[in-house]
Amino acid sequence: MKALPKDLRYLLFDLDGTLTDSAEGILRCVQYALEQCGTPEPDAEKLRPFIGPPLLDSFQEFCGMPPARAAFAVEQYRKRFSTVGLLENAVYDGIPELLEKLREHGYVLAVATSKPEVYTLRILEHFDLSRYFTAVAGCDIHRAGETKADMIRLALRRLGLPEQEPPQTVMIGDRKHDVLGARECRVPCIGVRYGYAEAGELEQYGADWVTDSVETLGELLL
Repeated sequence: MKALPKDLRYLLFDLDGTLTDSAEGILRCVQYALEQCGTPEPDAEKLRPFIGPPLLDSFQEFCGMPPARAAFAVEQYRKRFSTVGLLENAVYDGIPELLEKLREHGYVLAVATSKPEVYTLRILEHFDLSRYFTAVAGCDIHRAGETKADMIRLALRRLGLPEQEPPQTVMIGDRKHDVLGARECRVPCIGVRYGYAEAGELEQYGADWVTDSVETLGELLL
């Protein structure tokens, strides 16, 4: 594996599948939304592709919903997620300790996620992770169509960095959307296999580095 740039300073983290294991809450909320749409899916495992991408895209791509129907499904998802689902979640073992070490090492940390920012802030606060991050960027719950690249650009702006090819910066995430969003902003990307990617997904979409665990992510960065 090639070495990281020696002057690396800014780390942008995805949330779901990178900092927290949020599968239970996401999948239960997708099931709820599909029930409200009259198309129930009792097998939650079939819905795992929903973890990571923007919800509106997922309901259209994976369920074949037209835009208006997909927007209704997103509303139903958020109805349950905002009250129950966001805390059906757990921080990956070793993440708090890693974030502490990264800060001590001099890194500046940020979150760039496709999850609505209002939920992201609540999750980080609930799990006592907020204190590690200088900036948090999530989508606007009232604005459809925001992409992962949009969230990366928002995080970069909040860090006072250029939106394209920022210096000393890397994105860390577990899905192809993290890799592709980073590439659009000309930011290198570390893929983590302990999240929700399919086998070979991160390599296929061109992650610059790939690690298997929180421990090996720390070894790469420190």
